[in-house]
Amino acid sequence: MTKAPKKKKKLAKARKTRDREEMRLRQEVVATALAMSRSGLSPGSSGNVSARFADGMLITPTGIAYADIKARDIVFVAGDGKVPGKQKKPSSEWQFHLAAYKARRDMGAVVHTHSLHAVVLACAGRSIPAFHYMVAISGGIDIPVLPYATFGTEKLAQNVGRGLADRQACLMAHHGAIAIGKTLRDALALAHEVEILAEQYTKVLAIGPPAVISEEEMRVVLDKFKSYGQQA
Repeated sequence: MTKAPKKKKKLAKARKTRDREEMRLRQEVVATALAMSRSGLSPGSSGNVSARFADGMLITPTGIAYADIKARDIVFVAGDGKVPGKQKKPSSEWQFHLAAYKARRDMGAVVHTHSLHAVVLACAGRSIPAFHYMVAISGGIDIPVLPYATFGTEKLAQNVGRGLADRQACLMAHHGAIAIGKTLRDALALAHEVEILAEQYTKVLAIGPPAVISEEEMRVVLDKFKSYGQQA
């Protein structure tokens, strides 16, 4: 007779814990989107932010200025792409956010920006090569440009999923940049780093063809990055 009440109590506690975690993530998604916008990484209402949650994700809504978004406006999209219950419409780019999570089970956040220099390179179809060793922060020897596809389409989602399989940051042709991380803080920091590298690279190109670090040396850098900072 005592098993049923104990089970109910345990389930209630689990639901309460999940609800607290969901609210924390909702607030963090809002804060990250605001930080992204205010830093100039995504002018106007461009770009979007999400965090992995349950079997899906929590993502910024479409058509609402970042300054006006509240925690309750963040949209839960299930792993199958469905939006349960009565919620706002999710970002039009929700498909490639889900694709990123499916491609990288080890990552918990996505930040997509329309930052100036990243967009310039993406529109020129130029990947960011190893002109500087910090390019390795993307997880590879360069920051590639993914093939163009119409925004909000399954094709673009497929491109993003493939591109992020062995990178944590990519440019998207004629579109912008995408960065992923274990946390929202990590993903936003990487998005900032990508924009800095994009700006530096565009200025190098103004001088002439860039000198590029060898692939062998970049492999050494990538290995050193595994224990970089507080990760050791």
